[in-house]
Amino acid sequence: MPLLRHPLLLASLLAPGLAWAQAVSLAGILGGKALLVVDGTPPRGVAAGETHQGVKVVSVGRDEAVIEIAGARSTVRLGEAPVSVGSRGGGRKIVLMSDSRGHFVNQGLINGRVMQFIVDTGATTVAIGRPDAERMGLDYRKGRPVQLNTANGVAQGWYLKLDSVRVGDVEVFGVDAIITPQSMPYVLLGNSFLGEFQMTRNNDQMVLEKRR
Repeated sequence: MPLLRHPLLLASLLAPGLAWAQAVSLAGILGGKALLVVDGTPPRGVAAGETHQGVKVVSVGRDEAVIEIAGARSTVRLGEAPVSVGSRGGGRKIVLMSDSRGHFVNQGLINGRVMQFIVDTGATTVAIGRPDAERMGLDYRKGRPVQLNTANGVAQGWYLKLDSVRVGDVEVFGVDAIITPQSMPYVLLGNSFLGEFQMTRNNDQMVLEKRR
């Protein structure tokens, strides 16, 4: 599918069986409990010393909480994007399942921030819409300006390198990306990431195995 011409999609799929760091955000503080959102699930009040879905609350402040997963600690704050807590990605294999439309959609991390990806073998690089780039705190305007052909004509985008892209427990560092001026429903997972893998597909399953 060509870069920047992907149709709007409504369905998303988190591939089952992927072991990875959990994404945790703080929805509020209620009676000394932290209202935690773990991997997109509904908020749950968790007091200091209690554990919810493998996430232990160490302490609860006025607008923040310290959490711990598998011995790794982090601080989540009200109004901030989810943080990823857990082991670093040392895996070498990603297994993705297609949705009802035949698209491979999955959740992952860019620079530690949770994003929704869609595999796009026709895209040269990872492509991120400007609103998502701003939400992640990417300083894209310091990137190299590039001209992009869109349905509305030529537009300016920005080329930069991402610190890391992670899907499941597999992480790739120094990934080329383009920031597009318009918003997109998903981050396009293009060949600057996919090129690091040997790709095989069997019906509704795609397997990516790291080349090195």
